[in-house]
Amino acid sequence: MRTPEKVLITGGHEVGGLTAFAAGLSEGFTALGTPNEVIQPSEIFKRWSDLRDPQVLKILSTSALFAAPFARRAICVAHGLAGAAYQGWTKAISIFGSLRLAQLSGAAVVAVSHYSAIHWRAIFGLRVDAVIHNPLQPLFLEPLARGAESRNSITYVGRLHVAKNLHRLLPVIRTLLKETPGLRVCIIGEGEQRAALEEIVGGDAAFHFTGVLDSIEVRDWLRRTRIFISGCEIEALGICYLEALSQGCAVVMPASGGGLEVALDQIGKAVHLLPLSFDPAEVLSVLRRALDSDCSAVPMSLYSAEEVAKAYLRVDSRFSTHGTFAREGFAIQEGI
Repeated sequence: MRTPEKVLITGGHEVGGLTAFAAGLSEGFTALGTPNEVIQPSEIFKRWSDLRDPQVLKILSTSALFAAPFARRAICVAHGLAGAAYQGWTKAISIFGSLRLAQLSGAAVVAVSHYSAIHWRAIFGLRVDAVIHNPLQPLFLEPLARGAESRNSITYVGRLHVAKNLHRLLPVIRTLLKETPGLRVCIIGEGEQRAALEEIVGGDAAFHFTGVLDSIEVRDWLRRTRIFISGCEIEALGICYLEALSQGCAVVMPASGGGLEVALDQIGKAVHLLPLSFDPAEVLSVLRRALDSDCSAVPMSLYSAEEVAKAYLRVDSRFSTHGTFAREGFAIQEGI
């Protein structure tokens, strides 16, 4: 099938990764000269003509996956796992059901990491047709300016949700701050856990909650960051990890999740792994090592928005002339 005349990408209202995914993928298609548009999942059925148009490639995420049976030429994206503990059984079943429905309808199912793909396949019995890692927006691939501001921040970017385990990390970080004069903490994002996290830090002026920032503001904070932290053990991949490594931060993440795929050669250098027990003494030891590490920007060209958009077009090329996914010779190893 020939190159699509247009790509329709469903984003999401969530703060964090899904918004960055849609924005990055849109920039990638724009760089390739392919017209594209990002819409909310709730708008997909309002675009019936596009949904049924075989010349329009649909890249569907979250609740928009339920449109897959009605779509011609669709790729459905599994951004994470169905976690009942954090999302509740109703939503977890809905996530699995939407992906299963997409698969049965003949659409391609893509996962953002091999970690996610393996779990969907082994635990849920879902066929994943390709793994395509998340895109990094072009502004994060721009070279770092010389004479940049000193790095004296520990930074988090994303939703303020219990799954991120900030409530387990912040007390340990307070101990590190007492040992390290001049170090501060920046927490970027919004979510239902914000009030609880603010209560944990008890008005300490070294902790700064910024709310949601745009991509340029996030990049500027990362360029002043020594350590980037995240505590989600089931992170599907983590665009935030790509962004942090591209800006020369030391990344502290759990020893689990798709983030381990980002830069295997940097583990113990720019990437430092948290124990899954979150034992405070061990976490503090990891933070100290990260603070002492000598990091530089890690090349992230593999994750450029343009390369990721090309990967989606390669998956699209496997569609038959009837708009049904052609699976012959196509395995989970396909993608980037």
